[in-house]
Amino acid sequence: MPRTLVLGGTRSGKSAYAEALLDADAPALYVATARGVDPETDPEWADRVATHRARRPATWRTLEAADLPAVLAGAPAEPVLVDDLATWVTGLLDDAGWARDAPSVAAARRDLVAAVAGYGGTLVLVSAEVGLGVVPSTSAGRRFRDELGALNQELAAVCDEVWLLVAGLPLRLR
Repeated sequence: MPRTLVLGGTRSGKSAYAEALLDADAPALYVATARGVDPETDPEWADRVATHRARRPATWRTLEAADLPAVLAGAPAEPVLVDDLATWVTGLLDDAGWARDAPSVAAARRDLVAAVAGYGGTLVLVSAEVGLGVVPSTSAGRRFRDELGALNQELAAVCDEVWLLVAGLPLRLR
């Protein structure tokens, strides 16, 4: 199976669609990129994470990881689903103090694209499509949009299939 990028807006159905691309009865590695959340300070986010966890088949194992290139370099034997790249980019920007043109963010993006390009197994990546909305009014919002948009473009160039989810409907882009 190819390297697949699944894009979509908020609540577009991208995660559920990406999950359905893999066999629920077979082993898979689900790589969760969201960083730990305190359910007392952010119960809504904790509920979202719990919903995603409950939806995963029992045959899948979950790995919470920030170093995605290292995970892919480990060449897992089972199919890999990464959900999602928007939270991964947020973590990179948090680590860089949201500084514009932070070398660490550019290096991480470059390393991930190279890891995906060289990955030989089944790989499904989920990411938010940020190019359809308004220009954010804050510097941080524009920084996030720019970084994730650049990552999405670079990954689309090295993936075999690219899907866009709109209102729960998948549109094949490649």
